[in-house]
Amino acid sequence: MSPQTIEAWIAGLGALAGLATLAYAILATFRSLRQPSGREEPGARLALRAPVLLVATALFIAAGVLLWRPLPIQPPPWLRFLMLSVAAPLFFGGLALYLWGMRSLGRMFGPSSDFGVRLHAKHWLVTTGPYAHVRHPMYLGVICTAIGTLLLYRTWASLGFAVIMFELALRAGREESVLAQEFGDEWEGYASRVPPWLPRMGEKKEGGV
Repeated sequence: MSPQTIEAWIAGLGALAGLATLAYAILATFRSLRQPSGREEPGARLALRAPVLLVATALFIAAGVLLWRPLPIQPPPWLRFLMLSVAAPLFFGGLALYLWGMRSLGRMFGPSSDFGVRLHAKHWLVTTGPYAHVRHPMYLGVICTAIGTLLLYRTWASLGFAVIMFELALRAGREESVLAQEFGDEWEGYASRVPPWLPRMGEKKEGGV
């Protein structure tokens, strides 16, 4: 099997896995809106309403379709093979980490935005699954997937996706501020044990949101 065939096969499998994960995340997001709201920032009352999220999702998908055009680069075969060997673990590993985080959150899963953060009524701090190792596994999974998407597909859409996903670091800080207000010492203890992005190797952690 030629490298080009392998790349095409992985790209096709990645497209199916990515679209399935996106559809599942959208469904879970709108389902979470049925839960009563707890602590929330003022901006969340507008930004996290179903009609606003629906429009934002549609615009995101439309932009991705319109910008799904190849970048003006043609890497040599050896570089394409190297990029593929990095892209596949990042892409599929990122999706797996995202889904693991969502499963661990369970009913505590919900949308957030740059305009405001909302917690559910009777929200509890999730400290199991990937949250025992890093505080923001789902965001980390999205960032890994975005980088893998860029290396694998090399389109304008994937480039834009990879760039804007690093903004999640700012959103994570905003969420942590709300969680600190809600959970106080419980959050402080958790945050002191568990790093935000990269696990501490060789240490057993319990542990986030």
